[in-house]
Parts: sequence; structure tokens; C-alpha cells
Amino acid sequence: MVADRSEAGLASVRSESHPGRSDSEPGPRRRPKNRKAQIVGVAARAFAERGYHPVGVDEIAAEVGISGPALYRHFTNKYALLVAAAEMGAQQLLDAAKTADDPKLEPEPRLTALIRGIAEHTIERRREGGLYRWERRYLEPEDRARIRVIYMDLHETFETAVAALYPDAPAEDVKLRAAAVLSAVGSITGHRTALSNARLVSLLNDICWDILRADLPPAAPPVTGDGVVRGLPVISKREQLLTEAIRIFGRQGYHEASIEEIGAAAGINASSVYRYFSSKSDLLAAAFHRTGERVAIANAEALSEATSRPDAAVRIADRFARMTFAMPEILPVYFAEFSNLPASEQHRLRSIQRQNVLEWANLLEGDQVEARFRVHAAIGQVIDVGRRIRFDMRPQSMARVAALMHAVLLGANPEESQPE
Repeated sequence: MVADRSEAGLASVRSESHPGRSDSEPGPRRRPKNRKAQIVGVAARAFAERGYHPVGVDEIAAEVGISGPALYRHFTNKYALLVAAAEMGAQQLLDAAKTADDPKLEPEPRLTALIRGIAEHTIERRREGGLYRWERRYLEPEDRARIRVIYMDLHETFETAVAALYPDAPAEDVKLRAAAVLSAVGSITGHRTALSNARLVSLLNDICWDILRADLPPAAPPVTGDGVVRGLPVISKREQLLTEAIRIFGRQGYHEASIEEIGAAAGINASSVYRYFSSKSDLLAAAFHRTGERVAIANAEALSEATSRPDAAVRIADRFARMTFAMPEILPVYFAEFSNLPASEQHRLRSIQRQNVLEWANLLEGDQVEARFRVHAAIGQVIDVGRRIRFDMRPQSMARVAALMHAVLLGANPEESQPE
């Protein structure tokens, strides 16, 4: 986390700002030509790791090695920094894909080159790679729309390559596979499991090819009328408050949400909310703990019903997908708002999450570190593919998500070797 960096780390950033010159040497300071890019890079890491609101402009300036007023010569305010960081991250990822793409290659080597290109880029910028994914709701509509065009171009680059591999596939299948591949690579930005770069590139290539070779069930027909009903409302006021809080946190962010707004959504006034929760932070922690408990229960049920380790792994996947689709805001809120909890709560929740992931990963064959990456990539499918299909809970849509998760966890065709 940015707040935990040592002075040695900060000093290294400052010395990089003035290569070849020590702090004790006399003479005028020269402003580096890449100062603006330095500032954006530091801001991107801070926003991605801690969220937009908790990060101050002065601490970004201090890490770069300049004063606050000096930073304001480049950016008028913190929001301008967020826009620049999100836009730079999107453009760099697109540039990496465009550089790696070679339409003259056959479909398999072309896709392998594309996967390697974005995998290497994402590994290099792993700390800031999740910025747009989790903090985009703080962008003004026009800024979000402009950056979204860059990501659309990225998706189209992959879709073109996937279409060449499957020329007769329905367009929705092509789009879904491309989104799933990008999700698998991007999933490494949501956790800090360590693996050497060479092994990680190879693993991501394997996972992406498992996605590309998975058998996809037919898509569900388009939704008509009022959409898909997700279930009946709960009666308990405490549960209503938890549900509405997560929806509001997901829609507008923790810092923009108020107790009054959450209470009103549940049909009570603000003072009544405090009969159930002592603070907004308490509400957030309770929602996370409840989700962790539900995942643990789902894991236990899957294990009790399973006939083998692979069977248990896919049963957990199916339960996890259904739980998330029933409350689609919970995972984005977890990744985006975790830093707003007190340190003690963060530690407890990380322990719960780590245990759930390890129990799931332990069911997979092979190296256990790589298995954890596969579990996180499967979780990414629920978030990103779920968004693409608008968390449609109809059986046909759930079957497609399940097919992708199963391929990520167990491999689409384990007997076949993947392209080098």
C-alpha cells in the first residue's frame, strides 16, 4: 500500500527524478522532461491501491519529490489527476495490444502474441492496473465516455483476432470470449499473489487459451419487458440496510453515500439506522463479513456434496456465481472500498478472504500458487462477464459463465497442450 512505503522507497523515487545528481550536489535543479508522467504514474498507483478519496494531492507530490504548488502547475486539482491516470492507463494498455497484434499471422500465433503483449504490460503495471475498473464511477460522464472508447478499441482488437479463430461463431460468443480473456489477464491486479514474471506470463497464456477453447452453451434470448427478476425482498430492516448500503456504495462510492440516503432507501430515517449499525464504516464491514460468511457456507456445502476434488471446485464456482449475480455490487464494492475500513477490520476480512481462496485453490491440481491465480481469474469472470451480460440470472446465461469459470479452474481440454 502507498501509505506503508518506506522512506528508502520515497528516496529512490526522488533520486530517479534527478538522475546523476545527489541531494548534496550544488547547482540548480532541473525539472525532468517526464515530470508530468511521473506524477500521473504515482497518482495511478495511489488511487488504485487506496481508492480515490483517501489519497491527498500533497502525498502524491511528496512521493514524486516536489511540493504541492509545483504539482498544481501540471494539474489543476485531484480530479484532473484521476482523469489523466485513468486515460493514460487505458491508452497504454491499448498501445500494448496494438503493438503485439499482427493480422498477418495465423489465428493461434496472433492471439498468443496478443495475450503475451497485454500480459507483460499488465504485470509491469500491476499495482495501478485496476484503477479504471474500480474507480471509474468517480469520473464525470463525458470523461468516462471518452475513456470507454479506448477500452472499446481494446476489446475490438481482441474480438477481431478471436473472430479469425472462430469465423463461424456468433458475434456474441466472440465478444464474450474476448471479454473473458481480458478479464483473466486483468484479474492479477486485484490480488498480490507472487509468481515470477516468466511463469506468470506462461500461466496467463494457458488460462486465456482455456477460455478460448471452452465449449460455450448457446446464449439466452434478449431480455424483454421489465428485465430479469432477481428474487423477493427481505423483511428484516438490518438486512434491508445492508442490501441498500451495498447498492448505494456500488453506484456512487462510499464517500459520496450518506447514512440518510441509505436509511431512506430502506424506509427508515437516519437516527433509526444507528439502532442497527454504529456508523457507515460499521455498515460496510458488516456487509463484507456477511459475504465472507456466505462464501464459507457455500464452500462447505459444495465440499459435502462433491464426489471429487474437481467436482467440488466447480460446485463452489457455480455457487459463487449465483451469489454474486444476486447482489452484483458486492465484489466491486469490496475491491473499491476495502481501504475505507479500519485496519483491524481489514486484517480480519483479508484472513477470511484468503482462507476462502485457499480452500478453493486446494481443490485444483498442480502448483498451489498457480492455483490461486486461477481462482482469482475465475472470480474475475463473474465480475467482468457478469457486467457484460448485465448479471442475467437465467439458466442459459449462468451456464455460459459457469463454462468459462470451469475452463479457468480446470482447463478446457487438459489433454491438449497450449501454444507456446
